[in-house]
Amino acid sequence: MTFLIAETFTSSFTRLSGPDQKAVKASVFDLQMDPAGNGLKLHRIDKSKDANFWSARVNRDIRLVIHKTGDSLLLAYVGHHDDAYAWAERRRIEAHPRTGAIQIVEVRERVEEVAAPATLDLVLPAPTEGPQAAPRLFAALDDEALLSIGVPADWLADVRAANEDGFFALARHLPAEAAEALLQYAATGMLAPPTPAPASPFAHPDALRRIRLIANQEELEQALAFPWEKWGVFLHPSQRALVDRTFSGPARVAGSAGTGKTIVALHRAVRLARANPDARILLASFSQPLANALAKKLLVLAPETGGIVPRITTASFRGIAEEMYQLEHGARPRIPPTPSCGSGCVPPPPRLA
Repeated sequence: MTFLIAETFTSSFTRLSGPDQKAVKASVFDLQMDPAGNGLKLHRIDKSKDANFWSARVNRDIRLVIHKTGDSLLLAYVGHHDDAYAWAERRRIEAHPRTGAIQIVEVRERVEEVAAPATLDLVLPAPTEGPQAAPRLFAALDDEALLSIGVPADWLADVRAANEDGFFALARHLPAEAAEALLQYAATGMLAPPTPAPASPFAHPDALRRIRLIANQEELEQALAFPWEKWGVFLHPSQRALVDRTFSGPARVAGSAGTGKTIVALHRAVRLARANPDARILLASFSQPLANALAKKLLVLAPETGGIVPRITTASFRGIAEEMYQLEHGARPRIPPTPSCGSGCVPPPPRLA
């Protein structure tokens, strides 16, 4: 049986107390070893719109929410009893009818946050010229266009009725790929082309941003040991494409600050090390503090027990140059001091002695 973990589970897991987290980990490991849940008390969540939602008892108050089908078991949520049941009653997990990606869909009729705020029932004189209503951003898009970008069928009417103010409230309830595509359309007037649907709905790039296949106990330990480091478990489709792509030579990945270039480099280094058991990987930076930070983040992606970390070297270019000099000459290099420089003079860069 395929064992999976959702981003909604790791997010809810971090909100629990330390003792509750420890109990949840034990229950999750038991469930991975025995997906039938014979060691746990499983109950179908009858009030959910999705018949595949089950709860598993962790202790007197904490419940796991599991989405269980004939060939897959997904850890979807964890929380205190009432919170866990309420979450499941407002969700469905299903493959989108157009994109094919597995989505965690919020049930439309159970969402009050999107409704317009109540107003006072005042009788006012009719204005001679009423204020113009804010334009609807997506009124020109038909059902097929909205479905092609991953908007759930329950939310088509809400999306077409949304103006600029309403869209940002609405976006919190939509799958990430739909919200991003709608934001791009609002900014550019263009819709992104749909991604071809793979054979498995869990293998779709949009599904991989929120749900991850757990192959073994080591990967499960990693996901639960660093649940707040979502970049270590879930990647944006554009990041995943760069991590998995095969290049014929040197490649450059460009982007502004915060776009995830460092995360891509880390994931790619680990992927290359796993795919090539005899290879050694160098992950270099111009900054020594960044190189030190990369070494720490590497432990999130590849625990030391996996044999990956010893084969990946993180270093700064200066540190690499000093090490090469020492290997060649048997002594540490001496860096000459920077000469004094008057006003308007640009000092030369330091050189290895």
